[in-house]
Amino acid sequence: MPNDTKDLILNAAEALFAEHGFGSTSLRKITTKAGVNLASVNYHFGSKEALINAVFERRIVPMNQQRIERLKGLQEDYSGRSIPLEVLIETFIGPAMALAADQGKGGAVFIRLLGRSYTEPSATLQQAIRGLYGPVIERFKLAFSQVLPELPPEEIYWRMHFMVGLLAYMMAGTDMMRLIASCQVCDPLDIPATVKRLSVFLSAGMGAPQRGGEIESR
Repeated sequence: MPNDTKDLILNAAEALFAEHGFGSTSLRKITTKAGVNLASVNYHFGSKEALINAVFERRIVPMNQQRIERLKGLQEDYSGRSIPLEVLIETFIGPAMALAADQGKGGAVFIRLLGRSYTEPSATLQQAIRGLYGPVIERFKLAFSQVLPELPPEEIYWRMHFMVGLLAYMMAGTDMMRLIASCQVCDPLDIPATVKRLSVFLSAGMGAPQRGGEIESR
């Protein structure tokens, strides 16, 4: 089946890109791992660059669609009322944490791949990733602005930037969590509990009073 062949290529590419990087992974290595011929890659993707973009798109698009659907549901449920900040944060981080833990949808492999996108920067790849995240980020920027009307746009930007950074660490940082917890206290694989704890923590920072004068003076 064509779709089976396409998935074989995507799975092989995802694993090899994550392990060896984009530059060191040839199309021949991918086709060998996938058990298909080179013509299959050209037929389904056209180029290595297009294949790289497709690998990211396969994971990021469904995650962001889930975020947007959850946000739409919240806005309907809280019509005429302010969405609780903690709930809004949970809506943003929950799908990402679930993706990181779901081995059937890439899990740790895709998280390593995301790391590769930062250690092997490519203007074309970064532009493609920004395009995938752009619509959902804009929707949540507006939502956070409505929940935190006292904060100016630039402050919303910084706080979302910090939120995304901590989320990225949490998606990949289970080893450090186990070290801090001495392998006894916390279970980083308990995703619902981790999302709840992270939402509570982030809401304190996202909703903190602005200290703009002090920040500017430094």
